[in-house]
Order: sequence, then C-alpha cells, then structure tokens
Amino acid sequence: MKERNKEPRTCPKCGRVYTGHPALSRYDNDTLICPDCGTREALESIGVEREEQDKILGIIHEKYQPE
Repeated sequence: MKERNKEPRTCPKCGRVYTGHPALSRYDNDTLICPDCGTREALESIGVEREEQDKILGIIHEKYQPE
C-alpha cells in the first residue's frame, strides 16, 4: 500500500482528521472528504435520517478497526 494513504488529512466537511482513502463528495464530484462524510452523503441520497446514519456509522466503526 502506498504511504500517501497514511498521511493525515482534514475533512473540509466535518473538520475531522483522518488517514486512509478519502471519499469524493457527491455534491460537487471534486472535493475529497473523510470516509464517514462520504458514507453520510450516500445515506442521505437514499433518504436515511441522521439518527439512523449515526447507528450505521457506529456499527461500521465497531466492526472495522483499521490497522
């Protein structure tokens, strides 16, 4: 895996610092955002409410622990 994926980035949408692969914002197809914001944008696009998004992200974080 390339080392550049481990460089810290700051998400312009939520301000969180993250490492790994960014997501491409669905709103402008240009902005790189953190994986959580990418997941939220995808869930919003199919009408999932914020509370349910929180539950889904909690499950993802619980089951997937990056190295």
